Parts: sequence; structure tokens; C-alpha cells
Amino acid sequence: QVQLVESGGGLVQPGGSLRLSCAASRTIFTIYTMGWYRQAPGKQRELVATITSGGNTNYVDSVKGRFTISRDNAKNTVYLQMNSLKPEDTAVYYCVRGGAQWYWGQGTQVTVSS
Repeated sequence: QVQLVESGGGLVQPGGSLRLSCAASRTIFTIYTMGWYRQAPGKQRELVATITSGGNTNYVDSVKGRFTISRDNAKNTVYLQMNSLKPEDTAVYYCVRGGAQWYWGQGTQVTVSS
């Protein structure tokens, strides 16, 4: 069974930064597109960013210029660097592995508040 374990969430003030990590195991990491979703209270889950096996990235408009997704294939890890955080970024962030069958992590809480 594929395992995705997120870390790095927490409480941060507006304008601050966080880096989320997602460590994958029991999967051939390098060939799959990886992504980050988020779900805020009372809202639908939203795709935040993706990165293909070749390193091509895509972002939802609301985070462009502030968030950066990256991957380290040697460590089977995908990252989400989040800068200039806003209260509306508050959500549970989930790591996802693409492919014929998708796998999700358990989520990590990000709270942006003063």
C-alpha cells in the first residue's frame, strides 16, 4: 500500500512562510505526477499545485507567485514552499500521488492567523 506522509504544517502569522513536505513510500515515486490539495472549513477540496515527473509545475491562480512546488526524487519527497501566507490559505493540506489510482496523505493543518 502506497503511503504518503505530510509534515510541516502549523500556525503562522499573515505574511509568514511554511514549507510542507510529503514523503512517499511503497511506490515508484519518480514516474508519477505529485500534487497538493487543500480543504478549508465548509469548502470543497481545491487543487493547489502539481508537479510532473519531468518537473513541470502548475498552480491555482490564488497561489501563483507565492507558493512553489518541488520534488526530490532521491528522497521520494515533494515539497510545497508557501510564502506571503494569507488567512484565506488556512486549510488542511493534502499530498496526492497521481496515476491510474490516486493516493492521498492524511493531511496537515495550516492556520494563518494573527
